[in-house]
Amino acid sequence: MTARYSCKRGILVGGTCELALTLAGLLIRRDITPVLTYRNERGLRTIQETLAPPEDRYETRRLDFSDRNSLATLFDPDDPSFDFMVDFVQGDYEALLAAADDAAVASFFAENISFRAALLKRMARSMLRSRRGRLVYISSAAAENPAFGQGFYAASKLASEALYRTIGLEMGEKGLTTVILRPGYCDAGRGRSFLEKSGDSLKRIPIGRALMAQEIAEAVLFLLSDGAVGINGTVITMDGGLASGKGAMR
Repeated sequence: MTARYSCKRGILVGGTCELALTLAGLLIRRDITPVLTYRNERGLRTIQETLAPPEDRYETRRLDFSDRNSLATLFDPDDPSFDFMVDFVQGDYEALLAAADDAAVASFFAENISFRAALLKRMARSMLRSRRGRLVYISSAAAENPAFGQGFYAASKLASEALYRTIGLEMGEKGLTTVILRPGYCDAGRGRSFLEKSGDSLKRIPIGRALMAQEIAEAVLFLLSDGAVGINGTVITMDGGLASGKGAMR
């Protein structure tokens, strides 16, 4: 069965990460225009060097979760509204709860929860003009099963998941739907660095290996299809079965 896509243009928030760039390639091959956000010039170069010309098959916009002014420039009033948004932004702050720095914690939550709420508010209002839109949040299996030092990371993921779930509940009747994807161990980005240090973690996964960026990107692509619109306001875990049992090492 071939998936159908009514969407023509959408934004990939955190567009410099490996997962977003992989998804962008899949979208381009289906004549869907991805708009990738970057935080700085280094990120912009990463996008330009990874995605092959012609550049008119994708767009870029600056968006920095630590800079409120960047949010104002994301939405051009003369632009057509986005058909979808996939949110890949992953704030990173690991510390034991009792040893955490108060200022760092406040800054972390301001960026990863407060800014995200403001982004979702503006995106939802923009999508209401066409009474359609799909919002996909890339969370983490750590939201349910955090490791030592991941309490703040897990808390921000769960809070962000709640924001996305709520929009799907409140605005589904108006054509805006949401879904949260929780990937497990992934051989990409920070996940690859972790696996290089903790290879034994793979023994806990029933399928015996980490996920590949292509596999996660293809799952997200399906969630953007017309046939997935009924998957709304809910969480999907994609971790190779790790969370389904006690995870005993084989």
